[in-house]
Amino acid sequence: MNRVLILGSGPDAPQAANWDLSCFDAVVAINNAWRALPNWTHHIHPDDFPPERRPQDVQPDQHVITSADYVPAQNAYGGFVYAGGTMAFTAAYWALHALRPSQMCFYGCDMVYPKAEQTHFYGTGTADPLRDDPTLKSLPAKARRLQYFAAHQACEMLNLSGSESVLPYPRADVRAISAPVDPVMFAIERVKVARKMEEDAGYYVPSGMYWTELARFSQDVLDDIDAAWLRAFDPA
Repeated sequence: MNRVLILGSGPDAPQAANWDLSCFDAVVAINNAWRALPNWTHHIHPDDFPPERRPQDVQPDQHVITSADYVPAQNAYGGFVYAGGTMAFTAAYWALHALRPSQMCFYGCDMVYPKAEQTHFYGTGTADPLRDDPTLKSLPAKARRLQYFAAHQACEMLNLSGSESVLPYPRADVRAISAPVDPVMFAIERVKVARKMEEDAGYYVPSGMYWTELARFSQDVLDDIDAAWLRAFDPA
């Protein structure tokens, strides 16, 4: 099994440093998450991530992933507008495209930010998924869309978090991630509807810089697409 860990900067992220990471073929650390787990294999960050906060001592077996890598990968799955313009999803789509895993595990990527509690393992930070962005109005819908594309590649999605989480994937303990889980269930005809709605909208931005074209995106159209993805996974 080709197993990938996607590590975010949630409050629990440093616990991953205590894990036996031999079960993972790759560890993709997002933004500041490399500080929580020094033996990452891939570090992914947006172009505006401050250079002083990037890893300075990159080992020969470690790789830095930039927009030159993840923009073409994300475009292969329809682009940022439909995928959701935050790095947790960007990292996952890049991993699907570049690493072709059969199992993808998430930790520290819950994207839940209680106002009275610590939001990141390094303190209180600015929550990227909460910014005013038309692509991020429904994080659960974006998570379901990602889950479909993973299933299409025979990739199982797991959430290793023990906390409240936006990610709707089956929960698992890192010590038992080889245990079988129920297959992902979705209505393929409803998926086809969601994909056709995306195609008809035409909100594809090859450069990845979708924020430079916000004027041509209708929030109502994006909301309808999100609703279609949620319906595709609704057992009713």
